[in-house]
Amino acid sequence: MIACYGLTGGIGSGKSTVAKLFESKGARIVDTDVISHDLTAANGLALPAIRQEFGDTFIGQDGALDRDRMRTLVFSDRAALHRLQAILHPMILEQAKSCANTPTGAPYTLVVVPLLFESGRYRDWLSGVIVVDCPEELQIARTLQRSALDEPTVRAIMAQQLDRGSRLRQADETILNDGSLMQLEHRVCEMHKRLAGC
Repeated sequence: MIACYGLTGGIGSGKSTVAKLFESKGARIVDTDVISHDLTAANGLALPAIRQEFGDTFIGQDGALDRDRMRTLVFSDRAALHRLQAILHPMILEQAKSCANTPTGAPYTLVVVPLLFESGRYRDWLSGVIVVDCPEELQIARTLQRSALDEPTVRAIMAQQLDRGSRLRQADETILNDGSLMQLEHRVCEMHKRLAGC
């Protein structure tokens, strides 16, 4: 099996941008956010368990998880967050491993996991973990710019994630994303060369 690395970082750090840059260099990307969305879309594999645990009010008119309602609940109720994670995290991990184990011509696989350290489920099968890092005020500014979330909500999300210092201490590799896209692409290119053995 080819080497498999985790890619993580706080909200607004630029994980998606970094993942796209790695993909453009030839890495295979397995995105757990995409897996999570599939699991909670209409007819998603996680919906029966979510419906049983939380009730019909958390399933939208379209048959998918009502994300806004669920987000409101889990930000105000930590026990509810853990109940949701207990349903989703094992299913996401199983599908991520399955995707990472399929044959590929890529030199390595990057598994993008927003809550990689928090979940405690990934380190044992990854060759290493790359953290995308930037100052916290930049995280907030970027998230406000790209989403409909307000600042208190963004700060609440950040409060539920590992703090910046703890993430950096657990990182095997770090990509600083505090400048231009050109700077970021250069940093990704240099790391890709090392990971791919170029």
